[in-house]
Amino acid sequence: MSNEESVAKVMSGAVWNEFCDGLKAAGATILRPEAPTTELDRAEGWRYLSRLTRVSLEMMLECGDPDFPVFYQASNATIKIGADNPDNLYLNATIAPDREYIIRGTRGTVPYLSFGTKANRYAVDGTMASTGELDGRDLKLAPDGTFEIHVSRQRRAGNWLPMEADSSMVIVRNTFLERAREIPAAITIERVGGPAKPAQLSATRIHRALTSSAAFVRGTSHTFAQWAESFQTNANALATVDQTGFLRAGGDPNIFYLHGYWQVQPGEALVIELQPPECEIWNFQLDNYWMESLDYRYLPICVNKRTARYAADGSVTVVVAHENRGYDNWLDPDGHTSGTMLLRWTRASTHPVPVCRLMSAQDAPSRS
Repeated sequence: MSNEESVAKVMSGAVWNEFCDGLKAAGATILRPEAPTTELDRAEGWRYLSRLTRVSLEMMLECGDPDFPVFYQASNATIKIGADNPDNLYLNATIAPDREYIIRGTRGTVPYLSFGTKANRYAVDGTMASTGELDGRDLKLAPDGTFEIHVSRQRRAGNWLPMEADSSMVIVRNTFLERAREIPAAITIERVGGPAKPAQLSATRIHRALTSSAAFVRGTSHTFAQWAESFQTNANALATVDQTGFLRAGGDPNIFYLHGYWQVQPGEALVIELQPPECEIWNFQLDNYWMESLDYRYLPICVNKRTARYAADGSVTVVVAHENRGYDNWLDPDGHTSGTMLLRWTRASTHPVPVCRLMSAQDAPSRS
């Protein structure tokens, strides 16, 4: 669209009407016939769209200048996208492929740290393909524990995070095993050789940002509703061994993702039997239908390699039930009777598929 058309829409107010119309259209996702129709699920659906709206404006407008990138959180305790990991601190920054950047920081003590560049196309076709990766294990540190990472299309000496012609975002994952005891990486990002100050807000920029924000809400909600619908066809199982779609949506190539759809009524229990492989980290979580992690601030909705109770043979039994009858690894569905779920193996030697069984809650294995 030309600058003249953007100016006309901004001056007339059409830009705001179009933005609101785009958000209104996203409501069709919540009313999909496949989605659960309980009061709780429907209310969470509308909240989900409000959360996506918040982060879309942060992403496209407030933190959307690739000349002056800053790290923000596209997923956190109150913004949740695509089975966000309760054990992660996510950091995101907007970049452009014709520029170069430097990330500076300190390593911290988290057991897993990764940096990736992505082609963020959630607003276009629901994908976020990897365009470059830097594993925290390969990070070269200065004697004082600090580091610098060059982010560019041309290879650079030292720590280098590649970009490609369509790179538009940096994603940093800090993964905890014990959040209260571990320290995440402290990082900043800046453009190399950029202007001294940001350009004034223009009609073209606000038009583009509002249009992209509404498209992000529609595209993201549609993508993960499609995922949830596909998982419904094989309820109470974790069997998504084909990783292609998850990596196209922004997944970490070091992680193997086993998604599923759970259905548990009061009086029932979903028993998930794991034999964790040799791996750096693993965790399992409960999500709602919209693929938002349940509220891990207040409820036991996830378990990981450190927090799990193990059997003598190294296996782990997770129980999803509406009340705890003394189960070793009990997860609380928080009033939901269905939703999605996810098991991650990080840098695993093998990728075993867990056994899932739905049974009476009184028959589920508990501590003797």
